[in-house]
Amino acid sequence: MNKTLKIATRKSPLALWQAEHVKARLEQHHPELKVELVKMTTKGDQILNSPLSKIGGKGLFIKELEVGMMEGVADIAVHSMKDVPYEIPAGFELGAILERENPFDAFVSNNFDSIDDLPQGAKVGTCSMRRIVQLKATRPDLEILDLRGNVNTRLKKLDDGEYDAIILACAGLIRLGFEGRIKQQITAEQSLPAVGQGAVGIEIRENDQDILKLIEPLIDEETTHRVNAERAMNAHLEGGCSVPIAGFSTISEREITLTGLVGNVATGQIIKRQVVGHVKNAESLGVELANKLILLGAKEMLKGQ
Repeated sequence: MNKTLKIATRKSPLALWQAEHVKARLEQHHPELKVELVKMTTKGDQILNSPLSKIGGKGLFIKELEVGMMEGVADIAVHSMKDVPYEIPAGFELGAILERENPFDAFVSNNFDSIDDLPQGAKVGTCSMRRIVQLKATRPDLEILDLRGNVNTRLKKLDDGEYDAIILACAGLIRLGFEGRIKQQITAEQSLPAVGQGAVGIEIRENDQDILKLIEPLIDEETTHRVNAERAMNAHLEGGCSVPIAGFSTISEREITLTGLVGNVATGQIIKRQVVGHVKNAESLGVELANKLILLGAKEMLKGQ
């Protein structure tokens, strides 16, 4: 077999790390396979002066990669699962979800060791509505400022003194070798992670059986159950990145515990609930949790933002 597999990826350091990781794993399982990266720039990479919630959401990071696959320029696309909208466009599907890295948020600061250590009115950088509403719940005194750009850019802005602290994903920092910058791993109780945070997914053309066989060894069963449960909740809530939705699951002895949260940045209101069930029912548990949140007014909260 002399096949060359082409991976569509964004050009950011983290996206390239993820694509290189998938490349290495594929070459490990298929020594005869040649894997190449096709580096692309997306609209989400180009528009850096506006919050994602105002310009169309995280789907802006994957559209061009899907076009590349449709045109035959690439065979697969590698994404952070938290950037993948709950609705996959017709003609595509998620072919594999890899083992999850640390899923939690990270507190990063040069002068303070934790959120609690921040002085009154400290400047904290994040553009995540999910993080903002949860930060405000515990520290309403903080001044929360927009923060866009890749991980390296965000760290530089912190180092340049634009913020007292910034909130990033632990996974991205660990993957890029910046684990030492994490001053505090924020617990799920303090800030429930984003749906799919820390997991890498492979998007393929629908029903591409040859590609499915190639990527099958990369699938992590536990992460897949967890992310599917979280994404099912998000889909039933019809949640994008422009609204504060969080979803996080854990698995112990084939039992999955799924926690979901919906917030309102303007009012500070938060609804949070949990469901427990067998991993084989992961997706239906996500729907069940969404329905619980909807009964408590989640849809109205989300529409009002």
